[in-house]
Amino acid sequence: MDSNRDMLITRPVSKLLFQFSLPAIGGMIINSLYNLVDRIFVGRIGGLAMTGIGLSLPFMMLLSAVSSLIGIGASALISIKLGENNKKEAKRLLGNAITLLFGLMLLMTLLGLIFKIPVLKAFGASEATMPYAEDYMTVILYGAVFQGIGSGLVNVVRAAGHPVKSMMIVIVGTLINIILDPIFIFSLNLGISGAAWATIIAQFVTSIMIIQHFFSDKSQIKIEMSKLKLHSVTIKSILSIGFASFAMQLSSVVVSILSNNALKTYGGDIAIGAMTIINSVMVLFLMSAMGVTQGASPIIGFNFGAKRFDRVKHVLKLELAAVTSICTITFILVQVFPVMLSSIFTNEPELISKASSGMRLFLLMLPFISAQIVGASYFQSIGEAKKAAFLGLLRQVLLLIPLLLILPNFLGLNGVWGAGTLSDLFSSLVAIVALKSAFSHLNKLENEYRTEETDTLSIIAE
Repeated sequence: MDSNRDMLITRPVSKLLFQFSLPAIGGMIINSLYNLVDRIFVGRIGGLAMTGIGLSLPFMMLLSAVSSLIGIGASALISIKLGENNKKEAKRLLGNAITLLFGLMLLMTLLGLIFKIPVLKAFGASEATMPYAEDYMTVILYGAVFQGIGSGLVNVVRAAGHPVKSMMIVIVGTLINIILDPIFIFSLNLGISGAAWATIIAQFVTSIMIIQHFFSDKSQIKIEMSKLKLHSVTIKSILSIGFASFAMQLSSVVVSILSNNALKTYGGDIAIGAMTIINSVMVLFLMSAMGVTQGASPIIGFNFGAKRFDRVKHVLKLELAAVTSICTITFILVQVFPVMLSSIFTNEPELISKASSGMRLFLLMLPFISAQIVGASYFQSIGEAKKAAFLGLLRQVLLLIPLLLILPNFLGLNGVWGAGTLSDLFSSLVAIVALKSAFSHLNKLENEYRTEETDTLSIIAE
């Protein structure tokens, strides 16, 4: 670990960010293909099948929220502890994260299988779309434990100094999913449930690879059976830091439910399918931005723990520039080629029409959301859980939910698309103010630390 420690403290920041972000971007894009490939193949079954996936999305997001609560919370803390050269606590964090993920995902599976029908009805399922949604969601629930271990702990692999390994693990899982999708959906005639089976088999392989990594000699921190025992202070710290990501994704579940019902009311079942396509396009491109923030996170956390605040500022500036560029390019593509992007997922003219028109309005503020993405990630990386949670909740809870409840009453279907636009605008303005404050705080910490170093050297000289 000493070589990794020296690298994170001494290597030029731009090279470090590239080194950590490139595998993270690749991993995020490839990881997004898990669901995107499903939607591309399922879209060929029909528009109602695409809507069935859209109706299952809130529960899938809930599973992802739980895995992020533990995985991102643990990975951020592990980066800080390794920066402090505290390997013992890093191992405890890893062990507790594994136990929490396994237990919580088992609970989610049980509750999901018991209440899936009323849950799907609440999500906006109709008689026509319920069979598709139920078939897909049931199989996904069978693999919830594997999703939790795979998507949660891959962040820890990266945070512990193995960004390329984390990307390779995701690549293997995604390739398995891509290969199995057409076989299960069409060759074996399993339909929409075949897409779900392909996904959970891929996640099973991913989770096995991650566990094997933490038992291998190549891992900087290893699984120790004694560290699997839950420790109250460790649990509290993981949940505290991971709460921002959890809250953001949990609020996304609420937004998705409200959105699905509004879409069903003002645009019918086909409108839910259109939103599924819009979300797929957004995920496809914005995974690159999320990859940059994931790559920057361990560098920021490590150097913050090592009191190298000048390097933290440098990383933050480069991260903000990179994410802004990605969001701007995505905005241009969405505005110029919405029909082409929609056609990737379906060949039904009505669905393409609704998805392309909704996409241009719903994603109108893309260039501005970089501050929101970077701000929430930065505060989470340095352990400022409350600030990270506020920035995450601002868009989804304080702005988007009220707008979804109000605007469609006056603007119909356009009100659903417009709610996303306005919430992005106002939350991004707040995030810009928060980032300006963050830079000021880093300047203050840097000056204080330099003063302490100077005073220490003066005492030694005397």
